[in-house]
Amino acid sequence: MSVVQQEPIAAIATAVGESAIAIVRMSGAGVLNIADKVFRKAGKKPFSFLNAPSHTAHYGYVVDSRGEWVDEAMAIVYRSPRSFTMEDVVEFNCHGGVVATQTVLETLLDAGCRLAQAGEFTRRAFLNGRIDLVQAEAIGEMIHAKTHAAYRAALAHLKGDLSKKLSALRDDLLNACAMLELELDFSEEDVEFQSRDELRAKMRELKSNLIELADSFKLGKLVQEGAKTAIVGKPNAGKSTLLNALLGKERAIVSDVAGTTRDYIEESFAIDGVLFKLIDTAGLRPTLDQIESEGIRRSYEKIEEADLILYLVDASTPVDADEINAIRALKERNPDAKFLLALNKIDKGVKAELSLADIETVKISALAREGIADLKRKMKALALGAATLSEGSLMLTSLRHYEAIRNALQSLEQAETQLRLNAPTELIAFDLRDALNHIGAITGQVTTDDVLNLIFSRFCIGK
Repeated sequence: MSVVQQEPIAAIATAVGESAIAIVRMSGAGVLNIADKVFRKAGKKPFSFLNAPSHTAHYGYVVDSRGEWVDEAMAIVYRSPRSFTMEDVVEFNCHGGVVATQTVLETLLDAGCRLAQAGEFTRRAFLNGRIDLVQAEAIGEMIHAKTHAAYRAALAHLKGDLSKKLSALRDDLLNACAMLELELDFSEEDVEFQSRDELRAKMRELKSNLIELADSFKLGKLVQEGAKTAIVGKPNAGKSTLLNALLGKERAIVSDVAGTTRDYIEESFAIDGVLFKLIDTAGLRPTLDQIESEGIRRSYEKIEEADLILYLVDASTPVDADEINAIRALKERNPDAKFLLALNKIDKGVKAELSLADIETVKISALAREGIADLKRKMKALALGAATLSEGSLMLTSLRHYEAIRNALQSLEQAETQLRLNAPTELIAFDLRDALNHIGAITGQVTTDDVLNLIFSRFCIGK
């Protein structure tokens, strides 16, 4: 495979801050010459990166244009195509620290490199064919993973599990398209290279596989983004105390004064690999206070966006009809959200025996940390629904992938309709090619600069 080496770029590849070691990376055409300009190997023997074997490390000093020492470093050489970008790459392992790494980077920029854009190293790896677009996105997902489940899902994509599945589907579509295209070439002879019954069976099989992938997105989205969980209820129901109990730290201010929380607070935590984005909302009640009213308005916004609504009731006081109606109204306000009713403050005695047939209920004391384990189990069960998290399960985690699969399904369904209506072969072939393009867009076999710019702009500089 021929590799196009673009202009040399450089960036700090490790997190900015104080550390023992930092890595400053450069890649592209001429980086071996640039390395010769800025690096002096320890010892008296003549040395040039142009002659250095790939995957070798060299101890010495980074120097500026005047020959003055910038830092002591190890320089590692990766010759094309045996590098992450498949271009020539040199990495300098220097001392950590903001000033030290920035000075080494500036030395490389002065010597002829351009500062890398966000995700540009990974983008070059994709453009040079080392990885496909699914694997490129998986690198970003691994970096940003907040749970082991999200990390494992990204790792499966990086290993190529999803790409292999899509490649097999694409090959089947490609074969079907080829047979139809062949028929078009011999249209005057009225030859059928694939029976319509075989084509229907193949389409059903393809649709079944695509539907399975599309259905996996619900779990994949949960693993990747987490379940938005709104903690709601009347003032002083114990919402902030529960937030602190779930997080295991004092994140929210807790007070006996009703209406302490004037705005929502967001924090994330995981239950057995399932990520939850907790939102502690302002207490819901009629009020003339302008600031509290704004907090309540924002609370309703978060309730409408929630995947799970966790409604707290003060179990130490009787529940009136107004609160039951308020619970029903909230459930109707976001009918797609899962709903969990928590009877809180059971350590003070239970006077609110509330059981609603269609709403899951749990008894807890957020202050005394009673029933929290049971609450977590029910939160996880509601978030997962019928899905299960297994070690090797393949799932879609990207909205871009999901939309492409849905579009491919739509094209296949259109092709099925054309087939049922005995439409001309070219119309069926057109819809199959359209489905083929949608699947190819996921791995990058069919793509545009706009899509690439959007994907790689989300990466950090140096990756």
